[in-house]
Amino acid sequence: MVAGEASGDLLASLLLGGLKARWPGLSATGIGGPKLAAQGFTAWWPSEKLAVHGYAEALRHYREISGIRDALAERLLREKPDLFIGVDAPDFNLGLEARLKTVGIRTVHFVCPSIWAWRGGRAKRLARSTDHVLCLFPFEPELLRGHGIQATYVGHPLADAIPLQVPRAAARAALGLRDDEAVLAVMPGSRRGEITHLLPAFLGAVRLLHAARPQLRFVLPVAPGLRGLVDAQIAAHGAGLPLVLLDGRSHEALAACDATLIASGTATLEAALFKRPMVIAYRMAALSWHIMKRMRYQPWVGLPNILCRDFVVPELLQHDATPRALADAVLQWFDAPQRAAALEQRFMDLHHLLRRDTARTATDAIARLLDGA
Repeated sequence: MVAGEASGDLLASLLLGGLKARWPGLSATGIGGPKLAAQGFTAWWPSEKLAVHGYAEALRHYREISGIRDALAERLLREKPDLFIGVDAPDFNLGLEARLKTVGIRTVHFVCPSIWAWRGGRAKRLARSTDHVLCLFPFEPELLRGHGIQATYVGHPLADAIPLQVPRAAARAALGLRDDEAVLAVMPGSRRGEITHLLPAFLGAVRLLHAARPQLRFVLPVAPGLRGLVDAQIAAHGAGLPLVLLDGRSHEALAACDATLIASGTATLEAALFKRPMVIAYRMAALSWHIMKRMRYQPWVGLPNILCRDFVVPELLQHDATPRALADAVLQWFDAPQRAAALEQRFMDLHHLLRRDTARTATDAIARLLDGA
């Protein structure tokens, strides 16, 4: 298995639990993070090595990442595992999967690349690289079949892991927050580039929010390995702000908060499954932004909006993600409880749609693939 960055590590760990329930003697190795390690996974390289942000950062780290992929491919070609599962990270995994597939190693790609949102040309590459795709969203298998790609809708494992009824009181107790306090979760991402580009604007928004609502509490979950970078950004841009930093614990923060200011990515889907109002933001290097905005097929960037096919939550991207705009958008949620309640019901419907016992459904699909070998 190869899982890039924190979100891939989480998805892979949930899948690996299902695989080990089916095959208790299974041995899993490759690239992964702490959540995979907790499932008994042996990581030859840590997933953070693949956690680059945008084209500009990818170019800077190209030689190192390319070297890791070549070394991994050589090892897998020697050892010939029964199955390779690439978890997201398509720019890394699809080329690796193609090399393995040519020598008869079965390959599965877990998470359909968002060809429905941008870079649709990747469908041809996906067809060459993988034997089967495990899809998180219900509209994806039909789209892939149109390109000759075998696929199964397995739902989203986060929809199984996150309870339908949010444990708000328990989460607040665990974080030392009172039931009557207004709480904002500040979630600037799990990649170094996201912290660099986005956290200063988030801290500026927190400063404005603190001035407008002095009683508002702020919690900021910090992804593993990023505490030093976050501390440096706070020292430079957020000195004196009443921020409570958490080592991980993002799910507790989402369960406990009234709203979240959040970086676009998998975390926005987690926020939706916790039925939380949110303001989605994203910033990246100018070159990366210029390239990506020309490739977009849809008006939405955030997963909750894409899945609901509507701007159910605000998105503030690149130059629009100013501290003032972010703060104003957050305050609108605190000032409109009826709007927040309507959003909660919409997110509950989405939760039911995505809850499909993903680990078992995906394992069944993998078993059928292996039986047909």
